[in-house]
Amino acid sequence: MELYSPTLKLEFHCHTRFSKDSLNDLHYLIKMCRRRHIDRLVITDHNTIQGALLAREIDPDRVIVGEEIMTTRGELLAAYVTEELPAGLPPLEAIARLRAQGAFISVSHPFDILRSGHWETEDLLEIAPLVDAIETFNARCMRVVFNARAREFARQHGLLGTVGSDAHSLVEVGQATQRLPLFFDAPSLKDALQHAQPRAFLSGPWVHLSSRYAVWRKSLEVPPSSP
Repeated sequence: MELYSPTLKLEFHCHTRFSKDSLNDLHYLIKMCRRRHIDRLVITDHNTIQGALLAREIDPDRVIVGEEIMTTRGELLAAYVTEELPAGLPPLEAIARLRAQGAFISVSHPFDILRSGHWETEDLLEIAPLVDAIETFNARCMRVVFNARAREFARQHGLLGTVGSDAHSLVEVGQATQRLPLFFDAPSLKDALQHAQPRAFLSGPWVHLSSRYAVWRKSLEVPPSSP
């Protein structure tokens, strides 16, 4: 008789209002995850873990602290981050810092040349032996070929694949998820990803308008005055 093996639905790539190009409220984001039966949410704001830490206080069982880090060559996507990394580090230094804190390391939308965070092939080849995974599907990619190249690169180099909605608005949450065995930390996540079953759909180009609106909206906000 086959025994039942519990699984989790994972959203690996998601932003909050703590990213410059998102307005996602933490409470509404978590409420959306509950509504869409997302068991684990990696919050990966740009170059900060502040929002992820606050969200984890709201729902500690669901939220995993992550960060999307802009290096001098491209963006990294990390989970189980305990110490925030600044933007602008060389890739090898950023990876070393993430390794020192036991984080799980993926690479954001590596071949999406329409985004500033994409990677040149020679730079990606240099870090490939040092990361855990490649983001093989990003729902915000505007061309199918970008994700296809990422999947092929992961296959050729024996790397695991993460998928993510890269949600900057609430309607995007859950567009790209993975169903995988139970995990509790970076090592067990790496093991679980070997058995992951993705359910991923492109969001469509219109979602990028929400990011532009968020940037514009925040540009109108008056910063608090100094005491």
